[in-house]
Amino acid sequence: MDALIAVFLALHIIGIAALLGGFLAQTKALRAGEARMAPGMLHGAIAMLVTGLALVGLNQADDQEVNNVKIAVKLAILVVVLGLVYVNRDEEKIAAPVFGTVGLLTTANIFIATVW
Repeated sequence: MDALIAVFLALHIIGIAALLGGFLAQTKALRAGEARMAPGMLHGAIAMLVTGLALVGLNQADDQEVNNVKIAVKLAILVVVLGLVYVNRDEEKIAAPVFGTVGLLTTANIFIATVW
């Protein structure tokens, strides 16, 4: 079970990297007002959702304690991020506050995962 949890954790981190990396790659375009949601950002957010849910299920099945409040907060943030990325995925230019919110919430999710 530990190996399976480790695989899903690695895939979860790859999803985070795709989402945050897509955001960071667009920061120069953001300053010019030409930022857009990269396809990898959507795929990363979906990967985070699927692997995160799998991790919760696997940890509970392995009788490990899961902080449900923390998971609920992370899930709520991810749903907002996923919604913003999905709705704006075909837009040529994204408003700076919307794009910045995606980056801020993704970073907040990382801090919640590691510090809380």
